[in-house]
Amino acid sequence: MTRLAQTEGLTDIQREILSTVRDFVDKEILPVATELEHRDEYPSQIVEGLKELGVFGLMIPEEYGGLGESLLTYALTVEEIARGWMSVSGIINTHFIVAYMLKQHGTQEQKDYFLPKMAAGEIRGAFSMSEPALGSDVSAISSKGVRDGDDYLLNGQKMWLTNGGSSTLVAVLCRTDEGHPEGTAPHKSMTTFLVEKEAGFGEVRPGLTIPGKIDKMGYKGVDTTELIMDGLRIPADRVLGGETGRGFYHMMDGVEVGRVNVAARGCGVAQRAFELGVSYAQQRHTFGKPIAQHQAIQFKLAEMATKVEAAHAMMVNAARKKDSGQRNDLEAGMAKYLASEYCKEVVEDAFRIHGGYGFSKEYEIERLYREAPMLLIGEGTAEIQKMIIGRRLLEEYRIQG
Repeated sequence: MTRLAQTEGLTDIQREILSTVRDFVDKEILPVATELEHRDEYPSQIVEGLKELGVFGLMIPEEYGGLGESLLTYALTVEEIARGWMSVSGIINTHFIVAYMLKQHGTQEQKDYFLPKMAAGEIRGAFSMSEPALGSDVSAISSKGVRDGDDYLLNGQKMWLTNGGSSTLVAVLCRTDEGHPEGTAPHKSMTTFLVEKEAGFGEVRPGLTIPGKIDKMGYKGVDTTELIMDGLRIPADRVLGGETGRGFYHMMDGVEVGRVNVAARGCGVAQRAFELGVSYAQQRHTFGKPIAQHQAIQFKLAEMATKVEAAHAMMVNAARKKDSGQRNDLEAGMAKYLASEYCKEVVEDAFRIHGGYGFSKEYEIERLYREAPMLLIGEGTAEIQKMIIGRRLLEEYRIQG
């Protein structure tokens, strides 16, 4: 284990899980990540290995075949995986959010049916809020679900769906006006639907089309797609929790833990960037000595390491707050904001340390340099995080009288 980003108070089981995952990352992910990323190839063999390790069921209760671990264990696992290749942690994240939403809000029938298969990795989850015209404004969702007998008919277009092609279960947020009179606040007339589908692209079930992968600057390997619903028929028993109008709250609960995940990804990528930077600085010589002996480089390394440590501490705090059963939107927002910003800065400093070689695709830092920006916008932009943080601070520090 490295000196940085240590976590105090872990159980023997947690340490064993993290040690196993770290070994897997070092042996199975790091040696192939850059090659697969450059080919934009889905990491099938890596995913199968993670299934065997039980990572897909890490937070699913033991009664459903999972490991029943905490959010902290999951976040630290994600940190290790992202250190190897951030795209792999993205494959896990959306699956985890859907499993978490089912565990917290699903009916007993929904839990019994989905969670054991999700724990085994037989069903792979994705979730879908965003649309082409709305970005962070969730209240502007226009996709709609209309009651039709015992079913709902879903119509609309969704955007930025991680695991859109590889998933077989998608939690989709739609507007449902049923039982909600005109003038009802938008967030009170939204419903989450559990949509089962075939893996792949094209028409994956009647009325549901996954057009194909979106070509991205970074975050490659994982498939990011649109989702088009045109008369998609969904049984009423596939409304999450069995009740319409609760979808916004379900999604926000999922996104809250997702923000801890994104913070963990930022920590993992930053750790890897620091490792690459400090290693290269000791190998590269200028003016007769390793550049690590130049004060300017030592200053960079000091700043990078401090940012890695600070981001890790905030991420751990946010996870532990959620595990304790307390509201953690403030801590999760702070952790996501700080970790993603620091990740970008640490990666850039490692890139600068590499000099011209950092611009070459032969060096791993080039991949990290393209991956880090995604964390600045995923699960809410920095501006959204600051809005959440500011509002919560005003709640906490409201002047009385």
